[in-house]
Amino acid sequence: MITPSTSTQHGLRSGAAWIASEGPDAQDEFLDALNEGELLALPYLFEFWALEHQLPPEGDWRAWVIMGGRGAGKTRAGAEWVRTQVEGATPLAPGRCRRLALVGETMDQVRDVMIFGESGIMACSPPDRRPVWQPTRKRLLWHNGATAQVYSAHDPEALRGPQFDGAWVDELAKWKRARETWDMLQFGLRLGEHPQVCVTTTPRNVGVLKEVVAQESTVVTSAPTEANRAYLAQSFLDEVRTRYAGTRLGRQELEGVLLDEAEGALWTTRMLEALQVDDLPELDRVVVAIDPPVTGREGSDECGIVVAGAVTQGPVQDWRAYVLADCSIGAASPSSWANAAIRAMEQFGAERLVAEVNQGGDLVAQVIRQVDPLVPVKSVHASRGKVTRAEPVAALYEQRRVFHARGLGDLEDQMCAMTAQGFEGKGSPDRVDALVWALHEVMIVPAAKWRRPRVRAV
Repeated sequence: MITPSTSTQHGLRSGAAWIASEGPDAQDEFLDALNEGELLALPYLFEFWALEHQLPPEGDWRAWVIMGGRGAGKTRAGAEWVRTQVEGATPLAPGRCRRLALVGETMDQVRDVMIFGESGIMACSPPDRRPVWQPTRKRLLWHNGATAQVYSAHDPEALRGPQFDGAWVDELAKWKRARETWDMLQFGLRLGEHPQVCVTTTPRNVGVLKEVVAQESTVVTSAPTEANRAYLAQSFLDEVRTRYAGTRLGRQELEGVLLDEAEGALWTTRMLEALQVDDLPELDRVVVAIDPPVTGREGSDECGIVVAGAVTQGPVQDWRAYVLADCSIGAASPSSWANAAIRAMEQFGAERLVAEVNQGGDLVAQVIRQVDPLVPVKSVHASRGKVTRAEPVAALYEQRRVFHARGLGDLEDQMCAMTAQGFEGKGSPDRVDALVWALHEVMIVPAAKWRRPRVRAV
């Protein structure tokens, strides 16, 4: 996978961004210098208006994957790429494609989004170059003879036989038969000197997208929803920021990040998103758990610091736990992580600090008490492996007995990389370790001591 820096690759910002930064006088001068024909053409000059992530990369790539958040301008980029392939960038550089494929999740979505949508091919084309939609043949026909045939990912066999010199694929990560459809399309991309495919999609953790992105012949550009904020309703931005900022779903749907989720993970994105809550009950206990690093040098592991609480009224099966915050910090000195843990205790009114002491032994508690001699510290020693400790905690999640406050995206990333075989993410799962210790303290340890109240015989 190649990830180009479009700002350096294209050298300049868009013309619109440049002229906007020059002030009213420069804007008036620019517009006054245009003749009537140029003024009419300006709305359709995509290179003038495009955001950096919407401009096609240079080089001999096979697939260009545009991964972006909702509303980031992916559809417009795909439609304009098709236009350029058919019409050419300039009159002196005619189009290189004569037979394209337009592939979406369904026929209706290809027609309603890719062709007739607000950012589709028809809306992006000037009136004198707008293609003709032939509904009975399910294709677009341009004046120069180029065609774009419509296909649905529900029918990959329809791609067996036709051949193309280019293709635009939309929302690949949503397709139910994504691998079959993608494979059939690749066999059909065999016309011309160098057939290419543009993929526009909101990222999801699906195998075919991860494989396409990993190919050496693939170029990836990405952008968050915020990149296109000038064209989005402020109320929409305010709402999604409030609800999803800092969550895994927000990173995927708003930031356009392809999240890893290990096969056979103890926790999944869908599970964690379903357990997020906005309102927290009054908690009976709150603790802070800390998994300190071995060293505090640059490049050392993070220090996991997680705050959790529980409601432990009634029978044990009715108990519920809440993960309140992830206060983990990067490689830091012992005094730094001790201060961070104590600040978390003060912020959330925690009654106890639970510290894993495998690496530092008694020194961990000593460091903490150097910052605050009165802090109640419970030292815990890991006698079993990380996965063995994590499995009973994962079971609580499966039983819907643990809930998350919003904004725990980094912690949830690590959780989704923890499998029955071990941790498949980068570095050490320090945040998960702290989470496990916290939930052991507020749920599993007291549950083991709980006894059902005796009922006196009458």
